[in-house]
Amino acid sequence: MTTAPAPARVRIAATCRALTDSPAFSLTVLAAILLNAVLLGAETYRGFATEHAVRLHWAEHGCLAFFTLEMLLRLAAHADRPKEFWRDGWNVFDLIVVACAYIPFVRENATVLRLLRMVRVLRTARFLPQLRILFIAVSRSLPGTVSFLFVGAVVLYVYAMVGWVCFGSHDPAHFGSLGRALLTLFLLMTLEGLQDAIYNGLAISRLSLFYYGSYVLLASFVLVNVLIGVVLNSLDEARELDNAALDNAALADAALDAGKTGPGAAPVTRPGEGHPGELAARIADMRQALDTLERSLSAGPSTTRDRERMTTIA
Repeated sequence: MTTAPAPARVRIAATCRALTDSPAFSLTVLAAILLNAVLLGAETYRGFATEHAVRLHWAEHGCLAFFTLEMLLRLAAHADRPKEFWRDGWNVFDLIVVACAYIPFVRENATVLRLLRMVRVLRTARFLPQLRILFIAVSRSLPGTVSFLFVGAVVLYVYAMVGWVCFGSHDPAHFGSLGRALLTLFLLMTLEGLQDAIYNGLAISRLSLFYYGSYVLLASFVLVNVLIGVVLNSLDEARELDNAALDNAALADAALDAGKTGPGAAPVTRPGEGHPGELAARIADMRQALDTLERSLSAGPSTTRDRERMTTIA
Protein backbone atom coordinates (compact mmCIF):
# COMPACT_ATOMS: atom_id res chain seq x y z
CA MET A 1 0.00 0.00 0.00
CA THR A 2 1.45 3.38 -1.05
CA THR A 3 0.98 6.57 0.90
CA ALA A 4 0.42 9.98 -0.65
CA PRO A 5 2.95 12.69 0.16
CA ALA A 6 2.01 15.09 2.94
CA PRO A 7 0.70 18.51 1.88
CA ALA A 8 3.22 21.33 1.63
CA ARG A 9 1.54 23.12 4.53
CA VAL A 10 2.06 20.09 6.78
CA ARG A 11 5.70 19.73 5.76
CA ILE A 12 6.38 23.43 6.35
CA ALA A 13 4.66 23.31 9.74
CA ALA A 14 6.65 20.24 10.79
CA THR A 15 9.95 21.84 9.77
CA CYS A 16 9.19 25.18 11.50
CA ARG A 17 7.88 23.39 14.58
CA ALA A 18 11.08 21.41 14.87
CA LEU A 19 13.02 24.68 14.69
CA THR A 20 10.92 26.65 17.17
CA ASP A 21 10.79 23.77 19.67
CA SER A 22 14.56 23.27 19.67
CA PRO A 23 16.49 24.43 22.77
CA ALA A 24 18.92 26.41 20.60
CA PHE A 25 16.10 28.52 19.18
CA SER A 26 14.71 29.26 22.66
CA LEU A 27 18.14 30.27 23.93
CA THR A 28 18.66 32.53 20.92
CA VAL A 29 15.33 34.30 21.47
CA LEU A 30 16.09 34.67 25.18
CA ALA A 31 19.49 36.19 24.34
CA ALA A 32 17.80 38.64 21.94
CA ILE A 33 15.32 39.70 24.64
CA LEU A 34 18.12 40.26 27.14
CA LEU A 35 20.09 42.20 24.52
CA ASN A 36 17.05 44.39 23.93
CA ALA A 37 16.84 45.00 27.68
CA VAL A 38 20.51 46.04 27.74
CA LEU A 39 19.88 48.46 24.87
CA LEU A 40 16.98 49.99 26.80
CA GLY A 41 19.24 50.47 29.81
CA ALA A 42 21.99 52.01 27.66
CA GLU A 43 19.58 54.65 26.36
CA THR A 44 19.15 56.01 29.89
CA TYR A 45 22.75 57.29 29.83
CA ARG A 46 22.49 60.46 27.77
CA GLY A 47 26.17 60.77 26.97
CA PHE A 48 26.47 57.18 25.80
CA ALA A 49 23.15 57.32 23.92
CA THR A 50 24.19 60.52 22.10
CA GLU A 51 27.60 59.17 21.18
CA HIS A 52 26.27 55.83 19.89
CA ALA A 53 22.85 56.96 18.68
CA VAL A 54 23.23 55.46 15.20
CA ARG A 55 24.47 52.10 16.50
CA LEU A 56 21.70 51.89 19.08
CA HIS A 57 19.15 52.74 16.38
CA TRP A 58 20.34 49.94 14.09
CA ALA A 59 20.63 47.51 17.00
CA GLU A 60 16.99 48.19 17.92
CA HIS A 61 15.92 47.63 14.32
CA GLY A 62 17.92 44.41 14.29
CA CYS A 63 16.12 43.18 17.42
CA LEU A 64 12.76 44.08 15.91
CA ALA A 65 13.62 42.22 12.68
CA PHE A 66 14.65 39.16 14.68
CA PHE A 67 11.46 39.19 16.76
CA THR A 68 9.41 39.57 13.58
CA LEU A 69 11.17 36.56 12.03
CA GLU A 70 10.54 34.61 15.23
CA MET A 71 6.80 35.32 15.10
CA LEU A 72 6.64 34.35 11.42
CA LEU A 73 8.31 31.04 12.25
CA ARG A 74 5.87 30.44 15.12
CA LEU A 75 2.93 31.20 12.84
CA ALA A 76 4.32 28.84 10.20
CA ALA A 77 4.79 26.15 12.86
CA HIS A 78 1.02 26.23 13.40
CA ALA A 79 0.12 26.29 9.71
CA ASP A 80 -1.47 22.82 9.92
CA ARG A 81 -3.43 23.72 13.09
CA PRO A 82 -3.87 27.54 13.31
CA LYS A 83 -6.37 27.37 16.19
CA GLU A 84 -3.67 26.00 18.48
CA PHE A 85 -1.65 29.20 17.99
CA TRP A 86 -4.44 31.42 19.32
CA ARG A 87 -5.20 29.10 22.23
CA ASP A 88 -1.75 29.74 23.68
CA GLY A 89 -1.81 33.01 25.61
CA TRP A 90 1.94 33.51 25.27
CA ASN A 91 1.69 33.35 21.47
CA VAL A 92 -0.99 36.05 21.49
CA PHE A 93 1.02 38.19 23.92
CA ASP A 94 4.19 37.92 21.83
CA LEU A 95 2.32 38.71 18.62
CA ILE A 96 0.71 41.84 20.11
CA VAL A 97 4.03 43.12 21.50
CA VAL A 98 5.82 42.66 18.17
CA ALA A 99 2.94 43.90 16.01
CA CYS A 100 2.60 47.14 18.01
CA ALA A 101 5.95 48.30 16.59
CA TYR A 102 4.36 48.40 13.11
CA ILE A 103 1.19 50.31 14.07
CA PRO A 104 1.42 53.85 12.60
CA PHE A 105 0.40 55.80 15.73
CA VAL A 106 2.55 53.72 18.07
CA ARG A 107 5.52 53.70 15.72
CA GLU A 108 5.79 57.51 15.74
CA ASN A 109 5.11 57.90 19.49
CA ALA A 110 8.50 57.53 21.18
CA THR A 111 7.14 57.25 24.73
CA VAL A 112 4.61 54.51 23.92
CA LEU A 113 7.19 52.69 21.80
CA ARG A 114 9.67 52.70 24.70
CA LEU A 115 7.01 51.29 27.02
CA LEU A 116 6.21 48.52 24.54
CA ARG A 117 9.89 47.76 24.15
CA MET A 118 10.11 47.36 27.93
CA VAL A 119 7.18 44.95 27.79
CA ARG A 120 9.33 42.69 25.59
CA VAL A 121 11.40 41.91 28.67
CA LEU A 122 8.34 40.14 30.11
CA ARG A 123 8.65 37.64 27.26
CA THR A 124 11.48 36.01 29.19
CA ALA A 125 8.73 34.27 31.19
CA ARG A 126 8.02 32.17 28.10
CA PHE A 127 11.48 30.60 28.21
CA LEU A 128 11.98 30.44 32.00
CA PRO A 129 9.65 27.82 33.51
CA GLN A 130 9.80 29.14 37.07
CA LEU A 131 9.07 32.71 35.96
CA ARG A 132 6.19 31.45 33.80
CA ILE A 133 4.73 29.62 36.79
CA LEU A 134 5.07 32.79 38.87
CA PHE A 135 3.11 34.80 36.28
CA ILE A 136 0.38 32.16 36.25
CA ALA A 137 0.31 32.17 40.05
CA VAL A 138 -0.15 35.95 40.11
CA SER A 139 -3.07 35.74 37.69
CA ARG A 140 -4.62 32.89 39.67
CA SER A 141 -4.30 34.82 42.94
CA LEU A 142 -6.13 37.92 41.66
CA PRO A 143 -9.60 36.86 42.93
CA GLY A 144 -8.24 36.10 46.39
CA THR A 145 -6.21 39.32 46.34
CA VAL A 146 -9.31 41.37 45.54
CA SER A 147 -11.09 39.82 48.53
CA PHE A 148 -8.06 40.55 50.70
CA LEU A 149 -8.02 44.19 49.56
CA PHE A 150 -11.71 44.55 50.38
CA VAL A 151 -11.27 43.15 53.90
CA GLY A 152 -8.14 45.26 54.40
CA ALA A 153 -9.97 48.39 53.27
CA VAL A 154 -12.76 47.71 55.78
CA VAL A 155 -10.26 47.20 58.61
CA LEU A 156 -8.38 50.38 57.67
CA TYR A 157 -11.58 52.42 57.51
CA VAL A 158 -12.87 51.22 60.88
CA TYR A 159 -9.57 51.82 62.67
CA ALA A 160 -9.13 55.19 60.94
CA MET A 161 -12.51 56.37 62.17
CA VAL A 162 -11.76 55.13 65.69
CA GLY A 163 -8.37 56.86 65.58
CA TRP A 164 -9.93 60.11 64.37
CA VAL A 165 -12.47 60.01 67.22
CA CYS A 166 -9.89 59.17 69.91
CA PHE A 167 -6.74 61.01 68.75
CA GLY A 168 -7.93 63.56 66.19
CA SER A 169 -7.92 66.54 68.53
CA HIS A 170 -4.68 65.58 70.33
CA ASP A 171 -2.65 64.43 67.29
CA PRO A 172 -4.00 66.25 64.22
CA ALA A 173 -0.81 65.59 62.24
CA HIS A 174 -1.63 61.87 62.11
CA PHE A 175 -5.35 61.60 62.88
CA GLY A 176 -6.70 65.08 62.07
CA SER A 177 -8.85 63.78 59.20
CA LEU A 178 -9.93 60.50 57.69
CA GLY A 179 -7.30 60.76 54.95
CA ARG A 180 -4.46 61.42 57.43
CA ALA A 181 -5.64 58.55 59.63
CA LEU A 182 -5.77 56.16 56.67
CA LEU A 183 -2.26 57.17 55.59
CA THR A 184 -0.93 56.77 59.14
CA LEU A 185 -2.46 53.31 59.56
CA PHE A 186 -1.31 52.21 56.11
CA LEU A 187 2.28 53.07 57.04
CA LEU A 188 1.86 51.34 60.40
CA MET A 189 0.86 48.18 58.54
CA THR A 190 4.55 47.81 57.63
CA LEU A 191 5.47 48.51 61.30
CA GLU A 192 7.22 51.69 60.17
CA GLY A 193 7.06 54.34 62.90
CA LEU A 194 5.18 52.09 65.32
CA GLN A 195 7.35 53.07 68.27
CA ASP A 196 6.73 56.80 67.80
CA ALA A 197 3.00 56.18 67.35
CA ILE A 198 2.81 54.22 70.60
CA TYR A 199 4.69 56.95 72.53
CA ASN A 200 2.36 59.60 71.14
CA GLY A 201 -0.65 57.45 72.08
CA LEU A 202 0.59 56.86 75.63
CA ALA A 203 0.82 60.62 76.08
CA ILE A 204 -2.92 60.77 75.38
CA SER A 205 -4.22 57.60 77.05
CA ARG A 206 -2.94 54.20 78.12
CA LEU A 207 -5.84 52.62 76.25
CA SER A 208 -3.99 53.48 73.02
CA LEU A 209 -1.89 50.34 73.63
CA PHE A 210 -4.99 48.23 73.02
CA TYR A 211 -5.78 50.24 69.87
CA TYR A 212 -2.32 49.92 68.31
CA GLY A 213 -1.78 46.36 69.54
CA SER A 214 -5.02 45.05 68.08
CA TYR A 215 -4.44 46.88 64.80
CA VAL A 216 -0.89 45.56 64.37
CA LEU A 217 -1.99 42.03 65.26
CA LEU A 218 -4.88 42.12 62.80
CA ALA A 219 -3.41 44.10 59.90
CA SER A 220 0.31 43.25 60.01
CA PHE A 221 0.09 39.59 60.96
CA VAL A 222 -3.32 38.07 60.27
CA LEU A 223 -4.14 39.79 56.98
CA VAL A 224 -0.61 39.62 55.59
CA ASN A 225 -0.38 35.91 56.39
CA VAL A 226 -3.75 35.38 54.70
CA LEU A 227 -2.38 37.08 51.59
CA ILE A 228 0.73 34.91 51.69
CA GLY A 229 -1.48 31.82 51.98
CA VAL A 230 -3.49 32.91 48.94
CA VAL A 231 -0.32 33.41 46.89
CA LEU A 232 1.19 30.07 47.95
CA ASN A 233 -2.03 28.24 47.12
CA SER A 234 -2.11 29.93 43.70
CA LEU A 235 1.53 28.97 43.18
CA ASP A 236 0.73 25.30 43.74
CA GLU A 237 -2.22 25.53 41.35
CA ALA A 238 0.01 27.25 38.77
CA ARG A 239 2.55 24.42 38.94
CA GLU A 240 -0.19 21.85 38.40
CA LEU A 241 -1.67 23.83 35.50
CA ASP A 242 1.72 24.28 33.86
CA ASN A 243 2.56 20.58 34.15
CA ALA A 244 -0.88 19.63 32.82
CA ALA A 245 -0.50 22.04 29.90
CA LEU A 246 2.89 20.57 28.99
CA ASP A 247 1.53 17.01 29.20
CA ASN A 248 -1.51 17.89 27.09
CA ALA A 249 0.68 19.61 24.50
CA ALA A 250 2.95 16.55 24.28
CA LEU A 251 -0.03 14.21 23.94
CA ALA A 252 -1.63 16.44 21.31
CA ASP A 253 1.58 16.55 19.28
CA ALA A 254 2.00 12.78 19.51
CA ALA A 255 -1.64 12.17 18.55
CA LEU A 256 -1.38 14.58 15.63
CA ASP A 257 1.78 12.95 14.33
CA ALA A 258 0.37 9.45 14.84
CA GLY A 259 -2.91 10.35 13.14
CA LYS A 260 -1.07 11.33 9.99
CA THR A 261 0.43 7.85 9.56
CA GLY A 262 -2.80 6.35 8.25
CA PRO A 263 -3.78 5.77 4.60
CA GLY A 264 -3.46 8.79 2.34
CA ALA A 265 -0.90 10.57 4.49
CA ALA A 266 2.75 10.17 5.15
CA PRO A 267 4.11 9.97 8.67
CA VAL A 268 5.12 13.36 9.96
CA THR A 269 7.98 13.39 12.38
CA ARG A 270 9.94 16.25 13.78
CA PRO A 271 13.59 16.35 12.82
CA GLY A 272 15.72 15.88 15.89
CA GLU A 273 12.92 14.30 17.94
CA GLY A 274 12.61 10.55 18.11
CA HIS A 275 9.59 10.12 20.36
CA PRO A 276 6.75 10.92 17.88
CA GLY A 277 8.40 8.83 15.17
CA GLU A 278 8.81 5.86 17.49
CA LEU A 279 5.19 6.15 18.57
CA ALA A 280 4.03 6.20 14.95
CA ALA A 281 6.17 3.16 14.15
CA ARG A 282 4.73 1.24 17.08
CA ILE A 283 1.19 2.08 16.02
CA ALA A 284 1.95 0.91 12.48
CA ASP A 285 3.41 -2.36 13.80
CA MET A 286 0.36 -2.92 15.98
CA ARG A 287 -1.95 -2.32 13.03
CA GLN A 288 0.00 -4.80 10.90
CA ALA A 289 -0.11 -7.38 13.69
CA LEU A 290 -3.87 -6.90 14.06
CA ASP A 291 -4.36 -7.33 10.30
CA THR A 292 -2.33 -10.53 10.34
CA LEU A 293 -4.28 -11.85 13.32
CA GLU A 294 -7.58 -11.00 11.64
CA ARG A 295 -6.58 -12.84 8.45
CA SER A 296 -5.48 -15.90 10.41
CA LEU A 297 -8.74 -15.98 12.36
CA SER A 298 -10.84 -15.68 9.23
CA ALA A 299 -8.85 -18.44 7.50
CA GLY A 300 -8.82 -20.77 10.54
CA PRO A 301 -12.35 -22.30 10.36
CA SER A 302 -12.16 -23.02 6.61
CA THR A 303 -8.82 -24.78 7.01
CA THR A 304 -10.22 -26.95 9.79
CA ARG A 305 -13.26 -27.96 7.67
CA ASP A 306 -11.01 -28.85 4.74
CA ARG A 307 -8.96 -31.15 6.97
CA GLU A 308 -12.15 -32.81 8.26
CA ARG A 309 -13.37 -33.44 4.70
CA MET A 310 -10.05 -35.01 3.69
CA THR A 311 -10.15 -37.29 6.75
CA THR A 312 -13.74 -38.39 5.94
CA ILE A 313 -12.92 -39.19 2.27
CA ALA A 314 -9.84 -41.12 3.32
